[in-house]
Amino acid sequence: MLIKSRFFKNLGLISSGILHVSPREAFKLCGQGAIIVDVREEYLNRFKTFNVDKIIYCPFSTLKKKYKDLPKNNALIVADSTGIRSKQSAFLLIDHGFNNIANLAGGLVEWERDGLPIKIDKTERLSGSCACMLRKRERK
Repeated sequence: MLIKSRFFKNLGLISSGILHVSPREAFKLCGQGAIIVDVREEYLNRFKTFNVDKIIYCPFSTLKKKYKDLPKNNALIVADSTGIRSKQSAFLLIDHGFNNIANLAGGLVEWERDGLPIKIDKTERLSGSCACMLRKRERK
């Protein structure tokens, strides 16, 4: 069941019981105190990440155990590479009593496409068939 908070009033689109915000909306919300919860696995978040003041890294694979460590009283925008795992993560958080939640529609891929700030670690070399499957390159 979706509980839309006042923080997200008049923003985003509700679909499948989850509030989805655009990258531009999310960036604006981050400037107003929202926290991005990046649920990408560690190997995916080392090369490119959201360049915002407040970000928490909590990989999807550990979220069921670590959701209690997330701040319940803050607006959280759950994000990943494309918006798929973050949607699942948002459902999990709502099921555990979080009500100040939004999903970042399109994830980091759309964030970058919209020209929003990212951090790139050029020491990480990645490979993969698409932006959501980038992996650290094997050393030869």
